[in-house]
Amino acid sequence: MTDPQAPLPQILVDADACPVKDEIYKVALRHDVPVVIVANSYIRIPEHRLVSRKIVSDGFDAADDWIAEASTPESVVITADILLADRSLKAGATVISPTGKPFTDASIGNAVAVRAIHSDLRAGLGDGIARGPAPFSKADRSRFLSALDVALVALKKARR
Repeated sequence: MTDPQAPLPQILVDADACPVKDEIYKVALRHDVPVVIVANSYIRIPEHRLVSRKIVSDGFDAADDWIAEASTPESVVITADILLADRSLKAGATVISPTGKPFTDASIGNAVAVRAIHSDLRAGLGDGIARGPAPFSKADRSRFLSALDVALVALKKARR
């Protein structure tokens, strides 16, 4: 039996440049879990009682700050931002990248360190060539769908 006093799960989405918003809606609606799309500007969302939008200021890291402050152990945070993932994990949230890779307490330290090394390397190159992540693939999308489903099932089990 579900504890009626237990906080409800929610999905918080770092929405700027998130390639899996449609997949998030699909899984969230199937699980009857609310989704908050967080962005610096207007983003179209489906008209549904479970889907809402939070527009934050265009200040540096405003969306990240809002998501980190709203993160709880009942939250699933969707982000590719390693520093936001770290902050959300510290708040007890489950964190998944858009490629389906889960960020965990065990993996986040290494991810932060690798991010810092890559940042230093990019700064040292000075050739003006931006090197971003690999192109998003069907396998990434499939892995994401599975990871989000697993995370929501785990949160629902924890509420029992």
